[in-house]
Amino acid sequence: MISRRAALTMIAGAAAAGTLPPRVFSAQQGFPSVDLRGSIDAGAHGVTPDGGDKQNRKLAEIIAKAARQNMPVFLPPGNYPVSNLNLPEGTRITGVPGASRLVYFGDGRMLTADGVRRIELSNIVIDGASRRLDDQSAALVHMRGVGEIVIDNCEVIGARKTAVQFERCGGRIERSRISGAAEYGLYAVESTGLSVTGNTVFDCGNGGILIHRWTKGADGTIVSGNRISRIGATHGGTGQYGNAINLFRADNVMVTGNQISQSAFSAIRANSASNAQIANNTCLASGETAIYAEFAFEGAMVSGNIIDGAANGISVVNFNEGGRLATVANNIVRNLKSTGPYVLDEAIFGVGISVEADTAVTGNVIENVPLWGMALGFGPYLRNVLVSNNIVRQAKVGCAVTVVEGAGSALISGNLFEAVKDGAVIGHRWKTPSTAELGRGDGQAQGFKHLTIENNRIV
Repeated sequence: MISRRAALTMIAGAAAAGTLPPRVFSAQQGFPSVDLRGSIDAGAHGVTPDGGDKQNRKLAEIIAKAARQNMPVFLPPGNYPVSNLNLPEGTRITGVPGASRLVYFGDGRMLTADGVRRIELSNIVIDGASRRLDDQSAALVHMRGVGEIVIDNCEVIGARKTAVQFERCGGRIERSRISGAAEYGLYAVESTGLSVTGNTVFDCGNGGILIHRWTKGADGTIVSGNRISRIGATHGGTGQYGNAINLFRADNVMVTGNQISQSAFSAIRANSASNAQIANNTCLASGETAIYAEFAFEGAMVSGNIIDGAANGISVVNFNEGGRLATVANNIVRNLKSTGPYVLDEAIFGVGISVEADTAVTGNVIENVPLWGMALGFGPYLRNVLVSNNIVRQAKVGCAVTVVEGAGSALISGNLFEAVKDGAVIGHRWKTPSTAELGRGDGQAQGFKHLTIENNRIV
């Protein structure tokens, strides 16, 4: 049996050492229940909210000490002004969700780490307070060469630049809220086994979640189950900015199960990203093309997505740049518009699904599009396209297929077209309609040897 005096002596000794037994903030106290087992309480070491620059230095010392002991630092509720905080190997910081706040007070950078094995941030708010970062700081949270970065159940707000930037990092960011970034919510480049799951990203100036590489190659990031909304394009352009999820040169990336709305340009844009899997996402009210696989890629699977509201639905294009090899299957595309976020003579808006090379388009339903339900090829850029078992209704043209000299083969079979004002299948030379209806017969019999058209139904 341990006497009351002995127990009090043990607790006092633990407090003096800065390590505390389980301490729980209950829901009755206004905070979620948090188990602090095995943590170093920053408050027990004299770090108090709103403590100023001296507290910033003291917090850095406590974090370094805890990291050497492989222990987490606990921040009690309150605002902790921080600046130029460089996180050492083994940093673990936790707090009370929504109540423990690191607030940037200016004078350089906020949170950084470089060339360490592991960093963990959980249950804290990281607030940039809309204050200026120095020219060397790209983001409020800027991590370089971290083998395992974990950001869990955090909020990152008020960034004058990007909220979170990872360079050559692995690990995960999950269950977190990122909002109000002037540039990007998350910018991850040259990742090594990164997972971005279950986050909420909104009201960012130029992009939501960006998965990039400096040189094209295997990346393998998983972007799944996120909610992304109200992504702007304050820098303008024709698609470089304003995308909720953007892949660039990053191969083998999975983008699945995300809820995306109100992107200035694309909900999901994969540029020069091979073997991309884009599946089961909901994409609402996109300003330009909702889902894009473009430029130098080989391999794209676009399946099971719902697109409601955009200038174009799904585009798998740029065969002239090496873009090829895809499946576009079992998607719903509806309620498109004929205008986009810019005006260019060569721009085409109001198309449900566009494909060009080595691609199967099957089982899709396309409804209420102002121009073409499907577009096969452009000029001579068409090769080995299969279009079967799709439904197109309420479109100007059900399927526009290129008949320019040099175009490769296409098979258009078993599709159903209803309420297609100017024809079900019409041959086009670039953007200009150049044939009568082809949908009821074989294109080869009408002089287009590269086309096989059969068994379609026109209502």
